[in-house]
Amino acid sequence: MKNAMKLKFFNDPIYGFIAIPSALVFNLIADPYFQRLRRISQMGLSYLVYPGAHHTRFHHALGCMHLMQQAIQVLRLKGIEITDEEENGLYCAILLHDIGHGPFSHAMEHSIVEGTSHEHISLMFMQALNDKFNGSLTLAIEIFKGRYSKPFLNQLVSSQLDMDRMDYLKRDSFYTGVAEGNINAERLITMLNVVDKRLVVQEKGIYSVEKFLMARRFMYWQVYLHKTGIVAEQLLIRTLKRAKELVLKGQKLVCSDALRLFLERIIDKDNFDRSVLDIFSKLDDVDILAALKAWQDHPDFVLSQLCRMIIERRLLKIKLKDKPIDDGRLKKYRKRFMEMHSLTPHEAGYFVFTGTIENQAYNQDLQNINILRKNGKLVDVAKASDQLNLKALAKKVVKYYVCYPKENGR
Repeated sequence: MKNAMKLKFFNDPIYGFIAIPSALVFNLIADPYFQRLRRISQMGLSYLVYPGAHHTRFHHALGCMHLMQQAIQVLRLKGIEITDEEENGLYCAILLHDIGHGPFSHAMEHSIVEGTSHEHISLMFMQALNDKFNGSLTLAIEIFKGRYSKPFLNQLVSSQLDMDRMDYLKRDSFYTGVAEGNINAERLITMLNVVDKRLVVQEKGIYSVEKFLMARRFMYWQVYLHKTGIVAEQLLIRTLKRAKELVLKGQKLVCSDALRLFLERIIDKDNFDRSVLDIFSKLDDVDILAALKAWQDHPDFVLSQLCRMIIERRLLKIKLKDKPIDDGRLKKYRKRFMEMHSLTPHEAGYFVFTGTIENQAYNQDLQNINILRKNGKLVDVAKASDQLNLKALAKKVVKYYVCYPKENGR
C-alpha cells in the first residue's frame, strides 16, 4: 500500500487546484476501486444532447471533497467543533458516496442488476475498503449511513443542501454549457452554520439558497430530464435487458467477462456478495460501448436495432404529456411496428413504451433547509423566502411520456 503522497493536488477546471488532505485520502483515490470512476460517465448518455458532457464520476467525487474542505473550514471558524477524526470521516464519506455507480451511472441498476441501488453498492465498496484499510473508514461509513451522532455531519454528505448537490449542479452546468444551472457554491458554504447539531443557513444567505433551488429545478427539466436523454437511457436499459433475455435462453453474445457474469446470472441484493462486487468493480462504460458495437450486427432484430439506435443516434420519438398516455395510442404505435417488422407484442414492447418523470426541486418531507433569523429563530426556506415560486418548487411535478419509432420504422 502506498503511503507517500506524491501527488498533492489535482487541477480542476471548476475550482482550480484541489488539495489532497491526508495520506488515507490519497491511498483511497489511488485504489483500483476508485480509479474505475475515471471510466464512469457522470451524466450517462447526456452527451448525445450536450456534446461537452463527457466528465466522469472521478471529477465529481474530487469536487465534492474540495467543497467539503471549504465547509469544514467555515464551520470551524464559526466555533463548531469538528474533530480531526470527524474531518477525515467526512472526506472519505463524500469521496466514496458515488463509488457504487455502474456504467453510464444509472442504466445498470434498472437493467441487469435487480433491486440493488447504487447507494447499496457504494456501501459495499466502503465496507470492502474499510477491511483493506484496517478499519479507517468506520466513522465514514456511519456518516454515509446517516447514523452519526452529529446530524450536521451526515447532512454535509447527504441532505437537500449537501456537497454532492452543490458540486454536480456547478459541474454539470459547466460541462453542458447550461449557464442557468450555475450556482455560487462558495457563497452557500460561507453562509452555513449549525444549530442544535443541525445544518442551517444564515439569513443573509437566503437568496443564494433560492438561486440554488431554482438552478436545480432548471437543470432537471433542461438537462437531467431532457426528453432526448430520457430516450437514450431507456434504450440502453432495454438493450441490456434484451441481451440478458437472450443469454438466459442460451444464446452466445460477445462481451467482456465482467459483463457476461451479469448477463448469465440473476443478480439482486440477496446474492450481491463480495465476489460479485469484485467483478462489478471491473465494469465500466468501455464494457458497455464495446458490447453495443459488437451487438449491432447480431441476428436478433431487437438487440441489433436497439444498439444501432444508440450508436448512430437514431433514437425513438418521444412525446411528453401532463396526463397519462392514452392506451389506444400506445396500441396503435405498437401494432404498426409489429406488422412492419413481423415482431411479437413482447418484442415490439422494446420500442414502444410509456413512463413517467418527476421533478421536485425542494422536498419538505425530507430534511428541511432551515434559515437562521437574526433573532435566533429557525424558519423553513419556503416560508422565509419572498419568492412565491419557491413554494411551487416544493410541489412534485409529474409528466408522462410515450416513446415510439419514427415514421420510417427505425
